[in-house]
Amino acid sequence: MTQSAASLGPVPVLPNYLDEQLVTRMGIEILRCEPDLVVGTMPVRGNRQPIGIMHGGANAVLAETLGSLAAWVHAGPDRIIVGQELSCTHHHAVRSGLVTGVCRPLHVGRGVATYEIVISDERERRVCTARLTCALPQPRRQTRPAKDS
Repeated sequence: MTQSAASLGPVPVLPNYLDEQLVTRMGIEILRCEPDLVVGTMPVRGNRQPIGIMHGGANAVLAETLGSLAAWVHAGPDRIIVGQELSCTHHHAVRSGLVTGVCRPLHVGRGVATYEIVISDERERRVCTARLTCALPQPRRQTRPAKDS
């Protein structure tokens, strides 16, 4: 990523459900969160396999986090975002430092959204390419109880 984190601009108020969840435990930080671009970082330390390289599942968590946030921004805070499919291709092993994920939309519709997430290391080498498809179900209408006559 060629742009410094300081130049990315403010992050909007993120959903409360991110607090004290997997995102926090893995050290993921959201740097930018807009409809067409979500950027986040994650430390390699604490997210490694026993052989000392970044765990592929950690890449998947970062990718799904960024894609789900992008879908949440697109759909609106009252909608529930449901991941349908996640595909990750791991290109390069990382042993230390910080990785950065950049999420951009491939297709954004009323009922489904698909995103590409590119994860790079500090030397800007592509570590992982992921694709996430999210369902954007419409909120259910609440039925009103029948009035007693």
